[in-house]
Amino acid sequence: MPTCLPAVLRRCHACASGRFRASGKFRVNANGKLLDVWLLARCAGCGTTAKFTVMERVNVRAVPPGLLDRLHHDDPGLVAELLQDPAVLRRNHLVLDWAGAWRLDTGGTDHLDREVADISVRFAARIPVRPVRLIAEGFGLSRAGTERLLAEGKLVSAFRLSGKLSHDFTFTLKR
Repeated sequence: MPTCLPAVLRRCHACASGRFRASGKFRVNANGKLLDVWLLARCAGCGTTAKFTVMERVNVRAVPPGLLDRLHHDDPGLVAELLQDPAVLRRNHLVLDWAGAWRLDTGGTDHLDREVADISVRFAARIPVRPVRLIAEGFGLSRAGTERLLAEGKLVSAFRLSGKLSHDFTFTLKR
C-alpha cells in the first residue's frame, strides 16, 4: 500500500534535476466557458514549480460539479488518483518512481512457518513492484534466496514473477 505520493521523474528546465514532488495543489484557470487544469509539482533540486496538464480547454459544463469542487479544494486523494491515471501520465510524458513510497503489510507471521503456503497479494494502489522483492520482504528471505526458490520450482504462480506487476496475484511457496 502507498505511504506517500511517488516522485515524478522528469527533467527540470531550470536546474536539470530529474525529480519532482507533487505539491498537492491544482491550478484551475477559466477562460470564458473553457477550463484548463494543471497539477502543480516542485522540483526536488531547485524548488521550481512545474505544471502537469490534467484538463485542457474543457467546457465548464462537461466537468462534474463534484470533481470541480475537489479541484478547487486541492483534494489530496484526487492528486493520488491523477498521478496514477495513465492518460495524465501519457499526456505529460511522466514516469513515477515508487521507491520508498510504499510498504508491505503481511497481515501477521503465521505463514512463515508453514510447509506449503498459498498466498494472495492485493495492491491498494497500482504500484509497479517486482513480485520477487515482495515475496523476499514478506517472508524475510534474501532476494537471491527467493530467486533460487523460483528456479527450483518451489515458488509457483500463474503470473510471471520475474518482471514487475501492479495488479493482484497469487503464488504458492513450498519449503
